[in-house]
Amino acid sequence: MKQTVLHPEHVKLDAKMVDFGGWHMPINYGSQIDEHHQVRTDAGMFDVCHMTVVDLHGDGVRDFLKHLLTNNIDKLEVSGKALYTCMLKENGGIIDDLIVYYMTDTWFRMVVNASTREKDIAWIEKHAADYAVDVNERDDLAMIAVQGPNARAKANAALGAEATAKCEGLKPFVAVDHAGLFIARTGYTGEDGYEIIMPNEQAPALWQALLNKGVKACGLGARDTLRLEAGMNLYGSDMDESITPLVSGLAWVVALEPADRKFIGRDVLEAQAAEGNHDQFIGLVLTERGVLRNHQKVFAGGELVGEITSGSFSPTLGHSVALARIKHSIKDSCEVDMRGKLVTVRIVKPPFVRKGKSCLV
Repeated sequence: MKQTVLHPEHVKLDAKMVDFGGWHMPINYGSQIDEHHQVRTDAGMFDVCHMTVVDLHGDGVRDFLKHLLTNNIDKLEVSGKALYTCMLKENGGIIDDLIVYYMTDTWFRMVVNASTREKDIAWIEKHAADYAVDVNERDDLAMIAVQGPNARAKANAALGAEATAKCEGLKPFVAVDHAGLFIARTGYTGEDGYEIIMPNEQAPALWQALLNKGVKACGLGARDTLRLEAGMNLYGSDMDESITPLVSGLAWVVALEPADRKFIGRDVLEAQAAEGNHDQFIGLVLTERGVLRNHQKVFAGGELVGEITSGSFSPTLGHSVALARIKHSIKDSCEVDMRGKLVTVRIVKPPFVRKGKSCLV
Protein backbone atom coordinates (compact mmCIF):
# COMPACT_ATOMS: atom_id res chain seq x y z
CA MET A 1 0.00 0.00 0.00
CA LYS A 2 1.03 3.57 -0.64
CA GLN A 3 1.90 5.81 2.28
CA THR A 4 1.51 9.55 2.68
CA VAL A 5 4.35 11.71 3.96
CA LEU A 6 2.51 11.80 7.33
CA HIS A 7 2.47 8.02 7.75
CA PRO A 8 5.20 8.06 10.45
CA GLU A 9 3.17 10.62 12.42
CA HIS A 10 0.18 8.26 12.50
CA VAL A 11 2.37 5.42 13.71
CA LYS A 12 3.68 7.64 16.54
CA LEU A 13 0.09 8.28 17.62
CA ASP A 14 -0.79 4.55 17.57
CA ALA A 15 -3.40 5.02 14.87
CA LYS A 16 -5.40 2.05 13.63
CA MET A 17 -4.32 1.83 9.99
CA VAL A 18 -6.41 0.40 7.14
CA ASP A 19 -6.28 0.00 3.38
CA PHE A 20 -8.15 2.95 1.84
CA GLY A 21 -8.08 2.78 -1.96
CA GLY A 22 -4.56 1.40 -1.91
CA TRP A 23 -3.32 3.88 0.73
CA HIS A 24 -2.33 2.91 4.28
CA MET A 25 -4.46 5.43 6.19
CA PRO A 26 -5.64 5.99 9.80
CA ILE A 27 -9.25 4.95 10.45
CA ASN A 28 -9.03 6.29 14.03
CA TYR A 29 -6.59 7.02 16.85
CA GLY A 30 -8.62 5.27 19.53
CA SER A 31 -12.26 6.41 19.45
CA GLN A 32 -14.00 7.35 16.22
CA ILE A 33 -16.91 8.83 18.21
CA ASP A 34 -14.59 11.06 20.26
CA GLU A 35 -12.87 12.25 17.08
CA HIS A 36 -16.24 13.05 15.51
CA HIS A 37 -17.27 15.14 18.54
CA GLN A 38 -13.84 16.80 18.59
CA VAL A 39 -14.50 18.24 15.14
CA ARG A 40 -18.08 19.24 15.93
CA THR A 41 -17.15 21.03 19.17
CA ASP A 42 -13.52 22.16 18.86
CA ALA A 43 -10.91 21.33 16.19
CA GLY A 44 -9.62 18.19 14.53
CA MET A 45 -7.32 17.49 11.61
CA PHE A 46 -7.12 14.90 8.88
CA ASP A 47 -4.31 13.63 6.69
CA VAL A 48 -5.65 14.13 3.17
CA CYS A 49 -2.29 13.92 1.41
CA HIS A 50 -3.70 11.07 -0.67
CA MET A 51 -5.91 13.58 -2.50
CA THR A 52 -4.57 14.63 -5.91
CA VAL A 53 -3.59 18.21 -6.71
CA VAL A 54 -3.47 19.00 -10.43
CA ASP A 55 -2.24 22.32 -11.83
CA LEU A 56 -3.47 23.30 -15.29
CA HIS A 57 -1.55 25.90 -17.30
CA GLY A 58 -2.12 27.44 -20.71
CA ASP A 59 -3.83 30.24 -22.61
CA GLY A 60 -6.76 27.92 -23.34
CA VAL A 61 -7.28 26.65 -19.79
CA ARG A 62 -10.53 28.54 -19.14
CA ASP A 63 -12.13 27.31 -22.37
CA PHE A 64 -10.89 23.81 -21.56
CA LEU A 65 -12.56 23.80 -18.13
CA LYS A 66 -15.80 25.18 -19.57
CA HIS A 67 -15.86 22.05 -21.73
CA LEU A 68 -14.67 19.61 -19.05
CA LEU A 69 -16.77 20.59 -16.00
CA THR A 70 -20.49 20.81 -15.21
CA ASN A 71 -20.29 24.05 -13.25
CA ASN A 72 -19.43 27.28 -15.06
CA ILE A 73 -15.97 28.51 -14.13
CA ASP A 74 -16.81 31.97 -15.45
CA LYS A 75 -18.10 32.41 -11.90
CA LEU A 76 -14.44 32.48 -10.86
CA GLU A 77 -13.03 35.98 -11.30
CA VAL A 78 -10.97 36.57 -8.13
CA SER A 79 -7.64 34.80 -7.62
CA GLY A 80 -8.03 31.95 -5.12
CA LYS A 81 -11.80 31.59 -5.59
CA ALA A 82 -12.98 27.98 -5.62
CA LEU A 83 -15.87 26.12 -7.22
CA TYR A 84 -17.29 22.67 -6.48
CA THR A 85 -18.17 20.77 -9.65
CA CYS A 86 -18.33 17.41 -11.41
CA MET A 87 -16.47 15.92 -14.34
CA LEU A 88 -18.66 13.69 -16.53
CA LYS A 89 -18.46 11.03 -19.18
CA GLU A 90 -20.37 11.54 -22.42
CA ASN A 91 -23.25 9.47 -20.97
CA GLY A 92 -23.59 11.88 -18.03
CA GLY A 93 -22.01 9.49 -15.51
CA ILE A 94 -19.79 11.11 -12.90
CA ILE A 95 -16.06 10.48 -13.34
CA ASP A 96 -15.36 12.50 -10.21
CA ASP A 97 -16.49 15.40 -8.07
CA LEU A 98 -13.81 17.98 -7.38
CA ILE A 99 -12.86 21.52 -6.41
CA VAL A 100 -11.30 23.87 -8.94
CA TYR A 101 -9.48 27.10 -8.02
CA TYR A 102 -8.88 30.10 -10.27
CA MET A 103 -5.34 31.39 -9.77
CA THR A 104 -4.62 33.42 -12.93
CA ASP A 105 -6.05 33.56 -16.45
CA THR A 106 -3.54 30.87 -17.44
CA TRP A 107 -3.42 28.81 -14.23
CA PHE A 108 -6.18 26.83 -12.51
CA ARG A 109 -5.73 24.28 -9.71
CA MET A 110 -7.89 21.19 -9.21
CA VAL A 111 -8.15 18.85 -6.21
CA VAL A 112 -9.58 15.45 -7.11
CA ASN A 113 -10.31 12.26 -5.16
CA ALA A 114 -7.64 9.73 -4.27
CA SER A 115 -9.64 6.68 -5.42
CA THR A 116 -10.13 8.15 -8.90
CA ARG A 117 -6.61 9.51 -9.34
CA GLU A 118 -5.45 7.51 -12.36
CA LYS A 119 -8.65 7.70 -14.41
CA ASP A 120 -9.03 11.40 -13.60
CA ILE A 121 -5.56 12.26 -14.85
CA ALA A 122 -6.03 10.16 -17.99
CA TRP A 123 -9.38 11.84 -18.74
CA ILE A 124 -8.04 15.34 -18.11
CA GLU A 125 -4.96 14.78 -20.26
CA LYS A 126 -7.04 13.29 -23.08
CA HIS A 127 -9.21 16.40 -23.38
CA ALA A 128 -6.54 18.96 -22.47
CA ALA A 129 -4.61 18.11 -25.63
CA ASP A 130 -7.25 19.84 -27.77
CA TYR A 131 -6.71 23.10 -25.85
CA ALA A 132 -2.91 23.02 -25.55
CA VAL A 133 -3.22 22.90 -21.75
CA ASP A 134 -0.34 21.55 -19.67
CA VAL A 135 -1.47 19.07 -16.98
CA ASN A 136 0.83 18.88 -13.96
CA GLU A 137 0.06 16.32 -11.26
CA ARG A 138 1.64 17.71 -8.09
CA ASP A 139 3.13 14.69 -6.32
CA ASP A 140 5.40 17.12 -4.47
CA LEU A 141 2.49 18.54 -2.45
CA ALA A 142 0.82 17.35 0.76
CA MET A 143 -2.52 18.35 2.27
CA ILE A 144 -3.91 18.65 5.81
CA ALA A 145 -7.55 19.48 6.60
CA VAL A 146 -8.21 21.34 9.87
CA GLN A 147 -11.91 21.38 10.74
CA GLY A 148 -14.19 22.54 13.55
CA PRO A 149 -15.58 25.70 15.17
CA ASN A 150 -12.13 26.52 16.63
CA ALA A 151 -10.16 25.17 13.67
CA ARG A 152 -9.18 28.42 12.02
CA ALA A 153 -8.12 30.09 15.27
CA LYS A 154 -5.94 27.14 16.28
CA ALA A 155 -4.55 26.73 12.77
CA ASN A 156 -3.69 30.43 12.64
CA ALA A 157 -1.80 30.05 15.93
CA ALA A 158 0.20 27.18 14.42
CA LEU A 159 0.80 28.97 11.11
CA GLY A 160 2.07 32.20 12.67
CA ALA A 161 1.31 35.91 12.55
CA GLU A 162 2.06 36.50 8.86
CA ALA A 163 -0.19 33.68 7.69
CA THR A 164 -2.90 34.78 10.13
CA ALA A 165 -2.81 38.29 8.68
CA LYS A 166 -3.00 36.86 5.17
CA CYS A 167 -6.08 34.82 6.14
CA GLU A 168 -7.84 37.71 7.86
CA GLY A 169 -11.30 38.06 6.34
CA LEU A 170 -10.84 34.98 4.13
CA LYS A 171 -14.27 33.97 2.87
CA PRO A 172 -15.55 30.40 2.42
CA PHE A 173 -14.40 28.73 -0.79
CA VAL A 174 -11.48 31.11 -1.22
CA ALA A 175 -7.75 30.31 -0.89
CA VAL A 176 -4.63 32.37 -0.32
CA ASP A 177 -1.08 31.52 -1.37
CA HIS A 178 1.42 32.43 1.35
CA ALA A 179 5.08 31.47 1.65
CA GLY A 180 4.56 28.14 -0.10
CA LEU A 181 1.33 27.39 1.77
CA PHE A 182 -1.96 27.23 -0.12
CA ILE A 183 -4.60 27.86 2.56
CA ALA A 184 -8.21 27.27 1.45
CA ARG A 185 -11.32 27.85 3.54
CA THR A 186 -12.92 24.59 2.43
CA GLY A 187 -13.66 21.20 3.98
CA TYR A 188 -15.63 17.98 3.99
CA THR A 189 -17.20 17.96 7.46
CA GLY A 190 -19.90 20.65 7.52
CA GLU A 191 -17.71 22.70 9.86
CA ASP A 192 -15.53 25.74 9.27
CA GLY A 193 -11.80 25.34 8.77
CA TYR A 194 -8.95 25.14 6.32
CA GLU A 195 -7.56 22.68 3.82
CA ILE A 196 -3.84 23.49 3.65
CA ILE A 197 -1.64 22.41 0.75
CA MET A 198 2.14 22.57 1.19
CA PRO A 199 5.38 20.95 -0.04
CA ASN A 200 5.73 17.39 1.23
CA GLU A 201 8.75 18.21 3.38
CA GLN A 202 6.79 20.83 5.36
CA ALA A 203 3.85 18.60 6.26
CA PRO A 204 5.28 16.77 9.34
CA ALA A 205 6.30 20.05 11.01
CA LEU A 206 2.88 21.61 10.41
CA TRP A 207 1.16 18.45 11.71
CA GLN A 208 3.18 18.68 14.93
CA ALA A 209 2.59 22.42 15.25
CA LEU A 210 -1.16 21.84 14.99
CA LEU A 211 -0.98 19.10 17.63
CA ASN A 212 0.88 21.52 19.90
CA LYS A 213 -1.95 24.05 19.54
CA GLY A 214 -4.59 21.54 20.62
CA VAL A 215 -5.80 20.29 17.24
CA LYS A 216 -6.49 16.57 17.64
CA ALA A 217 -5.65 14.02 14.95
CA CYS A 218 -8.76 12.36 13.48
CA GLY A 219 -9.14 9.37 11.18
CA LEU A 220 -11.16 8.50 8.11
CA GLY A 221 -13.92 6.95 10.21
CA ALA A 222 -14.88 10.28 11.77
CA ARG A 223 -14.44 12.03 8.44
CA ASP A 224 -17.10 9.74 6.96
CA THR A 225 -19.71 10.26 9.69
CA LEU A 226 -19.05 14.02 9.65
CA ARG A 227 -19.56 14.31 5.90
CA LEU A 228 -22.68 12.10 6.07
CA GLU A 229 -24.25 14.34 8.73
CA ALA A 230 -23.41 17.29 6.49
CA GLY A 231 -25.17 15.62 3.54
CA MET A 232 -22.00 15.51 1.44
CA ASN A 233 -21.61 12.87 -1.24
CA LEU A 234 -18.89 10.23 -1.24
CA TYR A 235 -17.59 9.10 -4.60
CA GLY A 236 -18.07 5.38 -5.12
CA SER A 237 -20.99 5.25 -2.69
CA ASP A 238 -23.38 8.07 -3.56
CA MET A 239 -22.22 8.55 -7.14
CA ASP A 240 -20.13 6.89 -9.82
CA GLU A 241 -19.78 6.60 -13.59
CA SER A 242 -23.25 5.05 -13.93
CA ILE A 243 -25.00 7.92 -12.12
CA THR A 244 -25.63 11.50 -13.25
CA PRO A 245 -25.50 14.56 -10.97
CA LEU A 246 -29.28 14.93 -11.27
CA VAL A 247 -29.87 11.68 -9.39
CA SER A 248 -27.06 12.33 -6.91
CA GLY A 249 -28.41 15.51 -5.36
CA LEU A 250 -25.91 17.53 -7.37
CA ALA A 251 -28.13 19.38 -9.82
CA TRP A 252 -26.88 22.57 -8.18
CA VAL A 253 -23.38 22.02 -9.62
CA VAL A 254 -24.75 21.76 -13.18
CA ALA A 255 -24.84 25.15 -14.91
CA LEU A 256 -27.01 24.99 -18.04
CA GLU A 257 -26.57 28.70 -18.66
CA PRO A 258 -25.18 29.98 -20.91
CA ALA A 259 -26.99 27.67 -23.30
CA ASP A 260 -24.11 27.60 -25.77
CA ARG A 261 -21.58 26.10 -23.31
CA LYS A 262 -21.23 22.53 -24.56
CA PHE A 263 -19.72 20.69 -21.62
CA ILE A 264 -19.23 16.94 -21.73
CA GLY A 265 -22.46 15.09 -20.85
CA ARG A 266 -24.70 18.16 -21.23
CA ASP A 267 -27.09 16.61 -23.78
CA VAL A 268 -27.81 13.64 -21.51
CA LEU A 269 -28.49 15.89 -18.50
CA GLU A 270 -30.82 18.14 -20.50
CA ALA A 271 -32.81 15.13 -21.68
CA GLN A 272 -32.99 13.67 -18.17
CA ALA A 273 -34.13 17.00 -16.73
CA ALA A 274 -36.78 17.38 -19.45
CA GLU A 275 -38.26 13.95 -18.68
CA GLY A 276 -38.49 14.93 -15.01
CA ASN A 277 -39.14 11.42 -13.68
CA HIS A 278 -35.61 10.47 -12.65
CA ASP A 279 -34.86 9.13 -9.18
CA GLN A 280 -34.51 11.57 -6.30
CA PHE A 281 -31.61 11.74 -3.85
CA ILE A 282 -32.89 12.17 -0.31
CA GLY A 283 -32.08 11.83 3.37
CA LEU A 284 -33.52 9.17 5.67
CA VAL A 285 -33.88 9.39 9.44
CA LEU A 286 -34.32 6.44 11.80
CA THR A 287 -34.93 7.50 15.40
CA GLU A 288 -35.62 4.04 16.83
CA ARG A 289 -32.93 1.46 17.50
CA GLY A 290 -30.92 0.16 14.56
CA VAL A 291 -28.36 1.46 12.09
CA LEU A 292 -29.00 2.33 8.46
CA ARG A 293 -26.29 0.85 6.21
CA ASN A 294 -25.07 1.22 2.65
CA HIS A 295 -26.99 -0.89 0.09
CA GLN A 296 -30.02 -1.61 2.28
CA LYS A 297 -33.16 -1.71 0.12
CA VAL A 298 -35.89 0.91 0.40
CA PHE A 299 -39.57 0.03 0.00
CA ALA A 300 -42.87 1.94 -0.22
CA GLY A 301 -46.25 0.23 -0.22
CA GLY A 302 -44.51 -3.13 -0.51
CA GLU A 303 -42.67 -2.05 -3.68
CA LEU A 304 -38.89 -1.80 -4.00
CA VAL A 305 -38.26 1.89 -4.72
CA GLY A 306 -34.56 2.40 -4.15
CA GLU A 307 -31.45 1.83 -2.08
CA ILE A 308 -29.39 3.48 0.65
CA THR A 309 -26.12 4.81 -0.75
CA SER A 310 -24.56 5.95 2.55
CA GLY A 311 -25.82 5.15 6.02
CA SER A 312 -24.47 5.22 9.56
CA PHE A 313 -25.11 6.12 13.18
CA SER A 314 -24.97 9.89 13.67
CA PRO A 315 -22.90 10.72 16.77
CA THR A 316 -24.21 14.29 16.84
CA LEU A 317 -27.90 13.31 16.65
CA GLY A 318 -27.71 10.06 18.58
CA HIS A 319 -29.56 8.00 15.98
CA SER A 320 -29.12 6.71 12.45
CA VAL A 321 -29.26 8.71 9.21
CA ALA A 322 -28.69 7.85 5.57
CA LEU A 323 -28.54 9.16 2.03
CA ALA A 324 -30.61 7.21 -0.50
CA ARG A 325 -31.66 7.17 -4.13
CA ILE A 326 -35.38 6.36 -4.56
CA LYS A 327 -38.23 6.83 -7.05
CA HIS A 328 -39.21 10.46 -7.53
CA SER A 329 -42.84 9.87 -6.53
CA ILE A 330 -42.13 8.79 -2.94
CA LYS A 331 -42.71 11.46 -0.26
CA ASP A 332 -42.61 11.81 3.54
CA SER A 333 -41.83 8.23 4.60
CA CYS A 334 -40.80 4.80 3.39
CA GLU A 335 -39.42 1.54 4.80
CA VAL A 336 -35.94 0.06 4.89
CA ASP A 337 -35.26 -3.67 4.87
CA MET A 338 -33.14 -4.29 7.97
CA ARG A 339 -32.30 -7.99 8.20
CA GLY A 340 -35.63 -9.01 6.71
CA LYS A 341 -37.73 -6.57 8.72
CA LEU A 342 -39.25 -3.45 7.15
CA VAL A 343 -38.58 -0.46 9.41
CA THR A 344 -40.28 2.89 8.79
CA VAL A 345 -37.97 5.88 8.20
CA ARG A 346 -38.66 9.57 7.62
CA ILE A 347 -37.69 11.27 4.38
CA VAL A 348 -35.87 14.61 4.81
CA LYS A 349 -33.78 16.98 2.77
CA PRO A 350 -30.06 16.84 3.68
CA PRO A 351 -28.05 18.07 5.50
CA PHE A 352 -28.84 16.48 8.84
CA VAL A 353 -26.39 18.64 10.82
CA ARG A 354 -25.02 22.13 10.15
CA LYS A 355 -22.35 23.75 12.32
CA GLY A 356 -22.88 21.24 15.07
CA LYS A 357 -26.66 21.71 15.26
CA SER A 358 -29.48 19.46 14.08
CA CYS A 359 -31.23 20.51 10.86
CA LEU A 360 -34.14 18.15 11.53
CA VAL A 361 -37.48 19.73 12.28
